[in-house]
Amino acid sequence: MFIGEFYHSLDEKGRVNFPAKLREDLGEQFVITKGLDGCLSAYSMEKWESISTAVAGLPQAKARDLKRFMFSAATVVNPDKQGRVLISPALRAFAKIAKDIAVIGASDHVEIWNRDVWTERSEALSSDEIAAAMDELGF
Repeated sequence: MFIGEFYHSLDEKGRVNFPAKLREDLGEQFVITKGLDGCLSAYSMEKWESISTAVAGLPQAKARDLKRFMFSAATVVNPDKQGRVLISPALRAFAKIAKDIAVIGASDHVEIWNRDVWTERSEALSSDEIAAAMDELGF
């Protein structure tokens, strides 16, 4: 399970020092692709294979846009010895990432956000929305 919130900056080559704990849980190699709400999503290879299998099982009419969205920009990354991963220019453009980022655990995957967008989004979450979701889950 991926948990936590970390703040980092991209270097001049578009690399980020990925948080060690999240990197350990993602594995030596993982996938970064477009996520929902304007963020990027990072998946372990095991989870990515599970997602790929599930998407492949959908009827083409339902899956074609999802396949295009998720797989066209997907990049397999290998952290270097310093724990840095390169975020491709296309993914940086999609998530409007220029320098400062937030890397957050999101249960079964990791999300990478433009730091300002994440701050605005997290501050906009209302207690009522969270409480309603918790009630639905029986918390």
